[in-house]
Amino acid sequence: MSWLKEVIGTEKAIIAMCHLQALPGDSGYDVSKGMKHVVEAAKQDLLALQEGGVDAVMFSNEFSLPYLTDVRKETLAAMGRVIGELLPLIKVPFGVNVLWDGKASLDLAAATGALFVREIFSGVYGSDFGLWNTNFGETVRHQKEIDAQHVKLLFNIYPEASAYLGARSIEDIAKTTVFNCKPDALCVSGLTAGAPTDTSLLKKAKEAVGDTVVFANTGSRENTIEHILSIADGAVVGTTFKRDGVFENEVDVNRVKSFMKIVKEFRQKAGY
Repeated sequence: MSWLKEVIGTEKAIIAMCHLQALPGDSGYDVSKGMKHVVEAAKQDLLALQEGGVDAVMFSNEFSLPYLTDVRKETLAAMGRVIGELLPLIKVPFGVNVLWDGKASLDLAAATGALFVREIFSGVYGSDFGLWNTNFGETVRHQKEIDAQHVKLLFNIYPEASAYLGARSIEDIAKTTVFNCKPDALCVSGLTAGAPTDTSLLKKAKEAVGDTVVFANTGSRENTIEHILSIADGAVVGTTFKRDGVFENEVDVNRVKSFMKIVKEFRQKAGY
């Protein structure tokens, strides 16, 4: 049994993404609608996800495209406002992800009470957003400084829109990340948000790290989730829960219910 049972309430967990609209300072921020619109959109998505039966939610500034690796203060402040206003409505375990900034994600978790964060904490990557470099030694020391040691760290070791610099296999990356960084979980992604995770890579990562939790980070669908859960310990799901399965749309509660019905039947059959 992994930490998922204690923190999220079940093995083979589904963490649903609550994507925040563009925020102040972002290129796509709608000044005419303002922050009230951002809060209301997040509220409606949260309520739909919870009604649909997801195991946990993760708030992210998904529409802050193009992302920064050193997030500005206004982004963190805006995310804090949204989550703060929604706290009375949150009924499931929740996490946060300030894209793509590990320290900022931990700061937000410490301020809001989030139980987990997902980020690119380790490695060096060439990406659409430039060169991503990390220093997990600094990040984990920051985690201790702000008394956030209880926050679970989900390492995105095969992130979207990027490639690891250096010819390293997914197995080697997974093994050395576990040895050097002691992550709570590893995440394996597809090309972009909503793009399928390569299950052969997912399987290699899981087999390489044994008891360490591994998530499929993108692209889970109704017709693939059973196979994914037969390999991985859970999935992070966003686009599939949107109206018509379109990334930019709002959450569709009926799609959530249909997906989670399959997940719960799988868990029951598998004895979870």
